[in-house]
Amino acid sequence: MKFIISTTIEDVLFKGRVRVKEKKLNDFLTRELDGRGVVDKNRSVLLKEFFKDPKKYIRVKGVLKEIQASDAYLRMERAVREEIIFEEDRSKLRDKGVNNLLGWSEATAEIKASVHEITRSFLDAALEEVRNPTTTGASEKMEGYYESVYNARWSHVVELPDSKKKEMGMEVHEGKPKKSWTYKKVGDTLERNDGVQKSGAARPRLMVLTSDRGWPYTWNTIQDLPMDVFVNCEVERAWRIVRNDLTEWFSPHPGTYFTPKQRLLIGTPGIGKPMAAGSYLYQLLHYDAEQLPMVAYVIGSQSFLFDKTTKTVSTYRDNPRIEDVVNIFFFPWG
Repeated sequence: MKFIISTTIEDVLFKGRVRVKEKKLNDFLTRELDGRGVVDKNRSVLLKEFFKDPKKYIRVKGVLKEIQASDAYLRMERAVREEIIFEEDRSKLRDKGVNNLLGWSEATAEIKASVHEITRSFLDAALEEVRNPTTTGASEKMEGYYESVYNARWSHVVELPDSKKKEMGMEVHEGKPKKSWTYKKVGDTLERNDGVQKSGAARPRLMVLTSDRGWPYTWNTIQDLPMDVFVNCEVERAWRIVRNDLTEWFSPHPGTYFTPKQRLLIGTPGIGKPMAAGSYLYQLLHYDAEQLPMVAYVIGSQSFLFDKTTKTVSTYRDNPRIEDVVNIFFFPWG
């Protein structure tokens, strides 16, 4: 299992496995020991209960002694006892607010001393793996590119009705429109709300973001690609959904029910989804830096990491996993 800084304590300790202590005793005896010691009345007994008092469930001394001398018994006994220890320690850490490897890295010595040695060794080893990943490609700072995206300029196109000619005209203006599109909540998503549009008012048709050095999808190419990204009502709608997720995530009381969601842009190939995503990068760079200190942008085999604290952007080669890139950001001394 690959560990990252946000890997939970539970995943480090149990690695996503099914708990063996919840297995049935008779199933274990049947599969591992050819049915030795199977008794019908034990069909509902779990291994965690069996290992507390084996003599209670297998009364024949010779059979029990033979079972306890087997490698299968010793392996399973050790696994069950470890699981019990891990669950006890996971509960202690959760009560102290330590839920993942980041929390473990920041935990006090007193908190770390409160758990068993085996738990500490597992968590310390996982944290060391995060600090010193072995598969991450070399990074390269890209001077001036952070500022180019952060300082991108807005302009917009509005639609103006011509009552005399009964036609529609278009005008281009600098900056963002005074009034953008409006949306209404429908179920779990947002839909454009045209009902609030005043008749005869100038309606925004398109917003444009211009970066002097282009956008990540244009970097490291030999083509002369546009410096603009285009934002229509659907692109903006997707951003509003993501922004609402961030607002909920960073609220003082998000509730245990809320976790950030992955959002997928769906559309016909070739309509410019990578270009539209440039506007989301711009919006995320302008989001509160304390709450969101970095932004990762991945396109194809290229990974870009925007550090909002140092206002720099790095590119990672050799097609590294983005989790490794994030780990290096958190632990630059590794």
